[in-house]
Amino acid sequence: MRDRRPLLTSTAGAVAALVYFGASEFLAGVLALTSAPLLVLGQTVIPLVPTPLIKAAIAVFGTNDKLALVITIAVVGVVIGGLIGWIGMRRRSLSLVLLAGFGALPIVLQFTTGGSPAGMVPAVVGIVLGCATYLGLLRLAEVDEAPAPTAAPAPTARDAQASRILTAGVTTDGLAGTSEAPDGRAEETNGPDRRLFFGIAAGLGAIGVAAIAAGQSAAVLARNAAGAVAQFVLPRPATSAPPIPDGADLEIDSLAPIITANSEFYRIDTALVPPALDAGSWSLRIHGMVDREVTVTMEELLALPLEEHYVTLTCVSNEVGGDLIGNAKWLGYPIRELLARAGPTARADMVLSGSDDGFTASTPLEVLTDDRAALLAVGMNGKPLPRDHGFPARLVVPGLYGFVSATKWVTSLEVTRFADKQAYWTTRGWSTHGPVLVASRVDVPRSGVRVRADGGRVVAAGMAWAQHTGIEQVQVRLDEGDWQTAQLSEELNVDTWRQWRIDLTGVSPGSHTVTVRAIDKDGNVQISDRRPAIPGSATGLHARDFTVE
Repeated sequence: MRDRRPLLTSTAGAVAALVYFGASEFLAGVLALTSAPLLVLGQTVIPLVPTPLIKAAIAVFGTNDKLALVITIAVVGVVIGGLIGWIGMRRRSLSLVLLAGFGALPIVLQFTTGGSPAGMVPAVVGIVLGCATYLGLLRLAEVDEAPAPTAAPAPTARDAQASRILTAGVTTDGLAGTSEAPDGRAEETNGPDRRLFFGIAAGLGAIGVAAIAAGQSAAVLARNAAGAVAQFVLPRPATSAPPIPDGADLEIDSLAPIITANSEFYRIDTALVPPALDAGSWSLRIHGMVDREVTVTMEELLALPLEEHYVTLTCVSNEVGGDLIGNAKWLGYPIRELLARAGPTARADMVLSGSDDGFTASTPLEVLTDDRAALLAVGMNGKPLPRDHGFPARLVVPGLYGFVSATKWVTSLEVTRFADKQAYWTTRGWSTHGPVLVASRVDVPRSGVRVRADGGRVVAAGMAWAQHTGIEQVQVRLDEGDWQTAQLSEELNVDTWRQWRIDLTGVSPGSHTVTVRAIDKDGNVQISDRRPAIPGSATGLHARDFTVE
């Protein structure tokens, strides 16, 4: 009969890993701890992932890239648990040591980054429950530790004669006794109920998965509650943003709104869990190649004459036609004024901003000291910064991609030189300066939809952006026809995107393609050649296919 020990022991190990992750994630979420094993392992893995794989993950999963990473780590952990269970088929004690050691890895990683003793509690509880699950399932399966295989002695003539005399033989499969039935089939005598085993294993596994999901949800709720408890109150701006002009939003169904809600704003960063910073103890240190080092506290920052500005931010990983872009009203203090306090030296040409989570960005000093609305921001769309978007303070710099400017949870501005220092993404093959390129996309009609033409007329609409230069014109082409000039929405300012629309006429029934390109106020036409985002933004023209009924 086929030996089922590998299947049962591997299943026991895999389920034990799920129980470990589930218990520890749930406990960490309920206790609002940042030491959940999946998050600790994920935060350790992120800096080690090759740049092409990061780019591919963002392209495939977008703002769900972190969730995808957590799921991947959980799956790998379950596979490792299964392998450890397989080892336990012959080395029970060794498998227990390996299982406990695997569970203790996040504890070790946490302490190497300055974790607290309280942070080890979820993993310890998970280890105990995981090991108990493993042993319990093995007992249920009645799996005894198998002896190491040895060479069998050669049969003697007497053995052969005895074999012929036996009318019924007894064999074992390592799980239970079996005997040979009269019809030659292997028949179990006193084996375990495998249906019961797999039923209990499936139930425990499902509980583990549910506990992981509940722990992640509890962690989100705890972070949101912590933000509310802080009771951070924004002061009135000394300079308010101008009112949104009539015609700035064309109000077309399926067209992105001119202002992006905080809850809809894209999030791309290197933190699996947003840092939980206390606004009261936060401070910003300005140092490096300066005449004098300056430290600004939150109390001092809020007492300064804050300004409101509409600024569109976009991610360098945004694919052609992608949605990793958003426009918001930011409240903050001009970075140039803070840098003026410190007095950058003549040789300096870069500011290396540092986040509480270890991220760094290299921003040209001249960009932070010219007249653009580069802000140390504390507010977003009339509310304190959400924790996911940098609470209590972040950088907002028009005209640059976020990887070289939009540092969240910012705590440090080091004035330095590009020749002397490299930022997080620069060391991974991305460019150093990251200016935003003129770009556009089609939002309407949606790709692949069937539309009804009103007398041969089809409305196309979308967005265009060229932060800190401004959009001058948008052109649209139906199929291989001539470029036509689209209507633009009213401009908020040169640092924000604009909507566009056009009535395409004479559109016949059948399949069609609408393509868009933008031209900025310096006369730069959107690049038509396709290239990937690395090292400094994807290029190409966005197009959508649709069918007219």
